[in-house]
Amino acid sequence: MAAVVEQRTIDVVPDDERHGTPVSQFTLWLGANLQITAVVTGALAVVFGADAFWALIGLLLGNLLGGAVMALHSAQGPRLGLPQMITSRAQFGVRGAVVPLALVIVMYIGFFASGTVLAGQAVGELTHLGDTPGIVVFAVVTAVAAAVGYRLVHLLGRVASAVCALAFLYLGARLLERADLAVLLHDRSFSFPLFLLAVSLSASWQLAFGPYVADYSRYLPRHTSTRATFWWTLSGSVLGSQWSMTFGALAAAAAPAAFVGHEVSYVVSLGGTGLIASALYFVIALGKLTINVLNTYGGFMSLVTSVSGFRRPGPPGAGGEGSTITPRGRAVYITGIMSAGTAVALLGKDSFLTSFKDFLLFLLTFFTPWSAINLVDYYLIAKERYDIPALSDPSGRYGAWNGRALAVYAAGVLAQFPFLATHFYTGPLVSPLGGADISWLVGLAVPAALYRAVARDDTGRVPPAVLEEPEEPGATPTNTGESPTARPASRP
Repeated sequence: MAAVVEQRTIDVVPDDERHGTPVSQFTLWLGANLQITAVVTGALAVVFGADAFWALIGLLLGNLLGGAVMALHSAQGPRLGLPQMITSRAQFGVRGAVVPLALVIVMYIGFFASGTVLAGQAVGELTHLGDTPGIVVFAVVTAVAAAVGYRLVHLLGRVASAVCALAFLYLGARLLERADLAVLLHDRSFSFPLFLLAVSLSASWQLAFGPYVADYSRYLPRHTSTRATFWWTLSGSVLGSQWSMTFGALAAAAAPAAFVGHEVSYVVSLGGTGLIASALYFVIALGKLTINVLNTYGGFMSLVTSVSGFRRPGPPGAGGEGSTITPRGRAVYITGIMSAGTAVALLGKDSFLTSFKDFLLFLLTFFTPWSAINLVDYYLIAKERYDIPALSDPSGRYGAWNGRALAVYAAGVLAQFPFLATHFYTGPLVSPLGGADISWLVGLAVPAALYRAVARDDTGRVPPAVLEEPEEPGATPTNTGESPTARPASRP
């Protein structure tokens, strides 16, 4: 059993445990995106007023833009061998990273809940137990799979990418038997605010993967090409999400009354009845299981990272603190995430569609600044060089709190509010822009520029290469020279 259940958490993955190829990122993210919540996301662009033609173009643009940001995070995994959010300590400090981490954990719980609502409907129909028991059963299965860890996550991705691709080919053909594609795409009246809504919906979908995407590339061999990791991640995620969202947008345009509020039953009804219907309910549950395991696993990693930042540093070496999590402790963390997500799912299942749209857009407010800061620091300031032991030491190179980075993060969040358009808050500059929400663009540009300005002269935070062991006592941290304990960061 120990060989099956993952033993590592936030500690660095040593070279002798690295395995796999970048193609694994394609199958994982294809399978994770060929699922019902992505279908609903695409449908929202049409439900809220866009015509199908411009909705599809907007969704594609958002997937490409957000997917590029997400794939840049993925490329960090092989180089550092660390889960994504622990690298935030290099920007915000070992304890300061808890600020974005707390918001990331809320995100995981929200996505767990939204996915469980839809999957619970499928499980309820498949087992004839009903929605509420279906939600609970699905949540428990998700938690067990997440506890097994990394290898099972990728296995689910491979299975889901094949099974769900076949199912979506079949469903797409059935949809086009009922609806004339030319008619659905005939209306091409353009509305800039609605077009931006479509872009924002798909961009937010992709950007929300950023805080955990490197969790699933960190076991790749160290010298895996950065370009290969980037392109395989991007292609899998964009293909899967655009495929699902296109289906959702066309379904909502073809039968809005039948689709909205009955997403799972409508999708299954396209396929038929009897065994075919049961198979489709299984496919929906499988697709949601894949992504919900990612959310639960990522939430576990983020909770461990948050708690460990306030503990005493582990033994010298590469992230010794993460290895202290026992199997029982792992189960407790994951059960907590499952319980919170299930409670939210049960409370919000009757107002899912509107709540999910606002949840997606509001997420951007907090994660685009984090993405901007993390990517600018990694690629432009540190140039892919981090002191890994210092990520566990509040008195080390990165300190406990980085006030300047936290101030930039706060400025990035606040800069978006005048441009934010959600059900519960609309900024004063939304109306002059015709109702368009461009907050996520502001959330990328403002903190990126500010962080580059305040961090570029902070050379003491940048090691000469990727450090996997503590520097020699008395060594001066600089960004020049070489260290006998440093491993140079190679570039493709």
